[in-house]
Order: sequence, then structure tokens, then C-alpha cells
Amino acid sequence: MRTLEFDITEPVDELILAPTGTSTRYQAVTQLTVTGGQITAVATEADLGLGAVLIAPDGHGPVRLHYAVADSAHAYGYPEAAFRPRDTRHTRAAVALTNASRAIMQEAGGGRAGIEALVAEAEARFEYGHPKNRFTDGLDAVPYLSCGLTPGSCVDINTYLVASLRAAGYEAAYLYGYFFPQERGGMTDDGHCWVATRYQGEILEWDIAHHIKAGLGPTRPGLNPRPGERVAVTHSMGHHYELGDRNACLKLLGGPMRIPKEGEPQRLKLKARVSAVSEKSQTSRTMIPVD
Repeated sequence: MRTLEFDITEPVDELILAPTGTSTRYQAVTQLTVTGGQITAVATEADLGLGAVLIAPDGHGPVRLHYAVADSAHAYGYPEAAFRPRDTRHTRAAVALTNASRAIMQEAGGGRAGIEALVAEAEARFEYGHPKNRFTDGLDAVPYLSCGLTPGSCVDINTYLVASLRAAGYEAAYLYGYFFPQERGGMTDDGHCWVATRYQGEILEWDIAHHIKAGLGPTRPGLNPRPGERVAVTHSMGHHYELGDRNACLKLLGGPMRIPKEGEPQRLKLKARVSAVSEKSQTSRTMIPVD
């Protein structure tokens, strides 16, 4: 058993919405505890089988989230909902992208070769970066990038890849969590996403962004092409949580978010670390098991 911990590094006195976790074939979140606040409600994303909690800070120190993470021997595999196609602006392929993806798949001969061809095509369309404006901004579908290089982060690259794969008829899942580079000793302050494909029972994981950033050459299947480890905390895009008298409609809930009395939820700055089984804290905690 390992632990994943989030330290919220900015002051917050509003309610906090946080994910309860997910599973992969490598690990599963089995429990969430909170220090520095009280869990006041539990919300679900019924279509995706995901959960979230509302946390009220207690005002006596920083809020910390502790996730218990079971290893592969106790993992449950990828949720079926992660592979299920959904018609949202984040996952819907534009007509041009659909046509191009099917043509690329067919030219490659279909099967795994088709998946590899679409991964290579997505890689060829991006240079890694964090643009102020995403290539999907203001659009109701993921557009076809027909030429040149588009600046994009892992989010942009994998949004494009999932839409392309699904348009070509493949099962594809968008996973989001945290990657801990080996050189940082189990610490990070930013999220990361990747893609899993499933074809005829074979599951493959793809991380184009890390191949590009590290200059590793053409993307090959496998987790952690860069030395380190990762933990998934959610999947899919287009989350909807009912929070009593209001709803939270989010692209994705992958970490703690501030829920202001008015306006949209806001991401909170955090530091994340992954470790062995956490030591018992002397401070009070509230706890919720994760099914």
C-alpha cells in the first residue's frame, strides 16, 4: 500500500471539491482522508462512475488530502466507463478529423497497426508547450490538424488522440493523475494525463507528451517512458457533479478545486507526493472509503 498526498499551498476558506480517485490495472485508490478540514458531502458523476467530496476547511492549518493507493495485486483494472464513447465538446471529433482518422487507420491495415498510425499522426501534429489559448477553444468538436505543428500540453495532445482513436472505431480511455519524476524524489506540483487503448483484449498505454519532452523518438506503448512513477486519480472529460443547490460542470476534476459562492470552480495550487504507507498523523482527520 502506498499513499498519494496533496498539500494545498494557497489560503482557502471556501468549500473545496476533490476527486475520490479511480483504478487502473496497476493500482487503485481505496481510501481518502482529509487533514485540516471536514468532509461535508459526497457527490457522484453517475455516467462515469466517479466520486467527489466537498470539504470545509477548519481554519486551523493547511488542508491536506491523503489517498491510500493499493498496488497491482489489489487493483481492479480500468473502469469500463473510461473506454465508453461520450458526446461532449471535449471528445467529439469534427467531421474532418473523423474522415482523416478513418483513412489513416485503413491505410495502416487496421488492428494494432491502425492504433500505432494514429498515435504517430497525433505526435506529428504537436510540439510540446503550454499555450495561453488551446486549439479547441471556442469549438464544439475537436478539429483536424492537417499540417504544421500546434503547441500543446499533454491535455491538448491526448484530447486530440482520444477523439481521433474513437473516430476510427477504437476503444480509448483518457487518464489523468500525477507523474513523479525520478529526480524529484516522489514530489510534483502539476497533473499529467495519458491514454490507454483496448483492442481485442490487449490494453496499451501511450504517453506522447513525455516522448516529445524527453526527445525519445517515436512514441511506443508503455507507462513511464521517462523514469518515475504515476498515479491515476480520474478519467474521461466532461464531468458533472450535483452539489446540493448548484451543479459543477467541469472539463475534468483531477485535483482539489475551490468552489466560490459565485462563479466557476477554480483549480487550487498544490504540491503532491507519493510515498510508502503514510504514518499515522496526530491531527484529526475525516475519512471516506472509496468503493
